[in-house]
Amino acid sequence: MIGGGTGDAGGPGGATAPDAEARADVAPAAAPSARRSGEWARHWQYAGLPGLDLLRARYVRHTFPRHSHEGYVLGAVTGGIERIGLPDGAVDAGGGGIVMINPEVPHTAQAGAPEGWAYSTLYPSAQLVADIAAETTGLTGTAGFTDAFAADPEAVRLVNGVHRAAEEGNALAADSLLRVVIARLLRRHGGPPPPRTPAAAGARTAERARALLETRLTSPPSLEQLAQELGTSPFALLRAFKNAYGMPPHAWLTDARVRRARRLLEAGTAPAEAAVAVGFTDQPHLNRHFTRIVGVPPGAYRRERAGSARTYKTAGKGPS
Repeated sequence: MIGGGTGDAGGPGGATAPDAEARADVAPAAAPSARRSGEWARHWQYAGLPGLDLLRARYVRHTFPRHSHEGYVLGAVTGGIERIGLPDGAVDAGGGGIVMINPEVPHTAQAGAPEGWAYSTLYPSAQLVADIAAETTGLTGTAGFTDAFAADPEAVRLVNGVHRAAEEGNALAADSLLRVVIARLLRRHGGPPPPRTPAAAGARTAERARALLETRLTSPPSLEQLAQELGTSPFALLRAFKNAYGMPPHAWLTDARVRRARRLLEAGTAPAEAAVAVGFTDQPHLNRHFTRIVGVPPGAYRRERAGSARTYKTAGKGPS
């Protein structure tokens, strides 16, 4: 997930906030009580836009732990400041700007200002971006974004337009605006994915560790057991895994469990069943980690996939 400038001016690294009309369009129209409470989010899919997830939200206390996505993240910040922690350092994204994160790039997100941040986010699949890049740019091979953030109020307007058209059930407008904004960002900020650093010692060990964890999500070994199985030491494994994937094995495991839970929920599995199936102790255990990483609880996520238009309102101290 990804964050925002104050309602009137961007913070460090941010741009001037969009006009009042754009700010007013941030929250789904069906959730006035959610707007009054301070935090709200809607994470959903629209049948007219295959290969795309959508999120519109305002967060104040919510903090996204380090995680990554299988596809791209394109976040239009509409208010406040979002602070994104990337491998190369933190970026303060202000209103009127676009955050661009490539697949499998580990990152965190949290408020960069007391009022939090609001954004409209698109999560296009790798295939969707590749198709648009092939049709509209001269990029060959895998396309990536070379900038993590850019001030671009027009792109923010287009992203908001995708959300608005999808919410209205206007597939033609939603699909058209989606392709226009992705093509615009690729032309301005696209290029080959940033070169990987030369493989460090232990990269093969990290790859083997990840493969083992993928097959043992429900009953993972301890760090010591995993290291013994791979013929290395616990600390050497920790270093190698973090160098390769940007997070330690236990954080990667939680992220992988949440990814698998998302697929089960999308297929209609009840949250309690999904929790056990991916290795969480129970549904509250799933709820806690799922909400932190995805931004909404698993029940709300499942209902949206089932076609129920709902907005999640955080309560109390917010997701944790």
